Amino acid sequence: MATLQSYNVCLRESALQFSRPNCGDYQKRRNAKLRSPQAVAIPNFHLPMRSLEVKNRTSVEDIKSLRLITAIKTPYLPDGRFDLEAYDDLVNMQIENGAEGVIVGGTTGEGQLMSWDEHIMLIGHTVNCFGGSVKVIGNTGSNSTREAIHATEQGFAVGMHAALHINPYYGKTSLKGLVSHFNSVLPMGPAIIYNVPSRTGQDIPPHVIYAVAQSSNLAGIKECVGNNRIQEYTNNRLVVWSGNDDQCHDARWLHGATGVISVASNLIPGLMRELIFGGMNPLLNSKVMPLIEWLFYEPNPIGLNTALAQLGVVRPVFRLPYVPLPLAKRVEFVNLVKEIGREYFVGKKDVRVLDDDDFIFVGRY
Repeated sequence: MATLQSYNVCLRESALQFSRPNCGDYQKRRNAKLRSPQAVAIPNFHLPMRSLEVKNRTSVEDIKSLRLITAIKTPYLPDGRFDLEAYDDLVNMQIENGAEGVIVGGTTGEGQLMSWDEHIMLIGHTVNCFGGSVKVIGNTGSNSTREAIHATEQGFAVGMHAALHINPYYGKTSLKGLVSHFNSVLPMGPAIIYNVPSRTGQDIPPHVIYAVAQSSNLAGIKECVGNNRIQEYTNNRLVVWSGNDDQCHDARWLHGATGVISVASNLIPGLMRELIFGGMNPLLNSKVMPLIEWLFYEPNPIGLNTALAQLGVVRPVFRLPYVPLPLAKRVEFVNLVKEIGREYFVGKKDVRVLDDDDFIFVGRY
């Protein structure tokens, strides 16, 4: 009964707080000049980070210091789902052989074939399992600024150390639009901008990079245009990673690149580390060049997927539209492994030529 009486008192007190409307006040409001509502979209507004996210934050300087970053492959089960056991083995092999960072869900990792739920889950899984041993850079870029903002917020929320951002592709924008796009995502945390005109159909010219470089969160650029562009940036004290395995040795030792974001390091992480850390080594560069040329015979990641399956470190499962290299190229790969030395490649199984019937293709997953 006491509880009920107390409740009634609360109701009466609440009711007293609402005064009856005054007719004069109503007339003033009616005659007042109408104001347009404020825009719902607030530029450069991002979700606040939880205290744990702030505590685990990686500095931009930490990202700038990375030399060997592997664009990690995403392996699959026969039904097309992620094979996390094989994925963990791949990441472990990278760490054991000296890779300092991994790009999760990049072009090599087939982020373009993932849902955003899959994408963010894989970033979070990588952070939880390996975030203390390697820097996790999530590919949260998109040709939609809205999607890029949302995915990057989610990526940092699950603990990624930095974001990789590409310029809008297919539905290309103006150069001024590029600046606006990058300035919309840079406030969230450390980021690498990725320039690969062969895929996007649009070069990010230096003056766009210089405009967004005013942000303290820009760690650097993954540059695929070539070593002359890399030289220009390094002359202006910007951090650059070569995005081309076939040019990374010269980029590092002759043009000032910090390092490489590599596809080939999925296969030969130890040799790629030696190429980036060990000083000028044209002999080693020549030794791995036939493998690198083989890798990019068809668009990446077709060659890499084929190679890792033949090494026995992933199942021979392809998410369409990717299909393996033809039989002649698969035979060529086995010969390349023997020439370079099986001990330099990931995995412990013997390399073998896979038949066409060994591969599984998944269109719905």
